[in-house]
Amino acid sequence: MDIQQKASLFAIISASILALSKFAVGLVSGSMAVAASGLDSLLDVFMSGINFFAIKKAAKPADIDHQYGHGKAADIAAVIQSFVIIFSGITIFHGVVEKFLRKEVIAYSVFDLGVMILSLAFSAVISTVLRRIGNKTGSNPLKADALHYTSDLYSNSAAIAAIVITYYTGMTYFDYLFAVITGFIIIFSAIKILKTGFLGLMDTRIPEPIEKEIESIIEKTPYPYAGYHKFRSRFSGNKKYVDFHLLICRKASIGESHKLASEIEHELENNIDTIDVVIHLEPCSYDCELTDMTCKITRNVGKEAESGEPFTDD
Repeated sequence: MDIQQKASLFAIISASILALSKFAVGLVSGSMAVAASGLDSLLDVFMSGINFFAIKKAAKPADIDHQYGHGKAADIAAVIQSFVIIFSGITIFHGVVEKFLRKEVIAYSVFDLGVMILSLAFSAVISTVLRRIGNKTGSNPLKADALHYTSDLYSNSAAIAAIVITYYTGMTYFDYLFAVITGFIIIFSAIKILKTGFLGLMDTRIPEPIEKEIESIIEKTPYPYAGYHKFRSRFSGNKKYVDFHLLICRKASIGESHKLASEIEHELENNIDTIDVVIHLEPCSYDCELTDMTCKITRNVGKEAESGEPFTDD
């Protein structure tokens, strides 16, 4: 079990404890704010469970039927999660309206406040752990997990405020108000997760800062490097895919050209996490003096992709 799966399993166990505690206390007191927070934690269990299996699936190596790996499993999981979360947010709204119309009595106990404070602390720890490991490994499922555990901080805080204000004022409207706020927080976080999942499924380019870092590494390549063009990138799960045409001095041998391409691949793999590089070698057609200085050709993204001709520095 790798670090991503361990982090996801940690989230599942922690969220399960929180969900059971909040549901039990919320049912006894009748608080919609606490019950809504309990539903939020139950969703956390569901989503972390999906993430656990998605991460496990995405980590499987490429096979004959999935020659580019299983990274899309993580993006599919993110999309499924988001729709379930949105539905749950709407369920909270329905529950608030129903309780409001029935004018049900809310009877808070000391356990309501205690379990919500404990939940707030747990959510802070879980979101921090998931965010750090997600950023370290580039895992979209863990980043999505961290996002909705961060939203728990707001929903738990709202529930605590509802308990305190309703207890001292005796007005149940505050409990309903903060339950609605929790519903909006849940739906808002779901939209962010949905966007991340769709970007992966649509083969969206990798983030521009990472592309710039890749381009910087390529441009440091020494002679007989002569430039590059037709650069493309996409991401699938936490995997980054990059391909481009590498221009080599036309006088270089096949062995020299292959060695240069291999060096670039190794340099990119050593500096960019989870990257898969495909390089197409192409002889430079520019008539120059065949020296290191005259062979350095600056890439022009649009024009080179259109014409296939390298540009000079002058």
